[in-house]
Amino acid sequence: MNNAATGTGGGAGNFGLMAALHQGGTIAWATFLVLVIMSAASWYILFVKLFEQQKIMNQAKRARASFWQSANLREGAGKLEKNSAYRQIVDDGITALEQHDKLTDPIDQHDWMLNSLARSQGAIVSRLGSGLAVLATVGSTAPFVGLFGTVVGIYRALIKIGAAGQASIDAVAGPVGESLIMTALGLAVAAPAVLAYNWLIRRNKSIVEELSRFANDLHGYMMSGGAVRPSAPARAGAAAGAARATTSPGGTTASGSAAGMTNSGPKKV
Repeated sequence: MNNAATGTGGGAGNFGLMAALHQGGTIAWATFLVLVIMSAASWYILFVKLFEQQKIMNQAKRARASFWQSANLREGAGKLEKNSAYRQIVDDGITALEQHDKLTDPIDQHDWMLNSLARSQGAIVSRLGSGLAVLATVGSTAPFVGLFGTVVGIYRALIKIGAAGQASIDAVAGPVGESLIMTALGLAVAAPAVLAYNWLIRRNKSIVEELSRFANDLHGYMMSGGAVRPSAPARAGAAAGAARATTSPGGTTASGSAAGMTNSGPKKV
């Protein structure tokens, strides 16, 4: 009984990741290293892009809170972080507005500003999308890299079966176990990459929508000389006025004052 138990324990020790790699040789090690590099790259890109996205989301909150309360565009731009996405859009908009009069064959100012703000947004969106192609590549190719290791392991098992003349479990257990481990590793690398890619794409879509709203509000503000302001502050002012009208006898006057303050915006760049 003791000898049987010892033999069983020793046999079990011959299976596992490291044992499979040693049995698989150079091809198994190369496949394993490729999968490790893919996994490390996908996790690195995930955390880097999450940091970048969260940074822009925080910039959006600060832009909504302070930018539209400024007396003019230059003062508002000064309240935004340097090198931020929203600061870039405002600076590009001011530059385009100043350059329009210098054109020798000027186009309509509305189209000129619209195209300038669109180019500014496109540059930001391009930066947001950098690195996502790596996640898509890892998610789509990692299972096939693992499948390559699987095919090699099964091939080695067939060679052992042919050499032994019979399909004994001792001859095929190691190579088949190695092939299954490679398949599992390929799936373990691919699944997080696919999930991270879809999640980051969804977050990028929300960021792009917020940037587009800000650029549209900025375009209307600049084309109207400051008369057209975002609708969000107007709704906030109307809600505050309605609350005061509900709690005080002179609600009508208070609501009118709030509306007047909302509509009175800066007229100069």
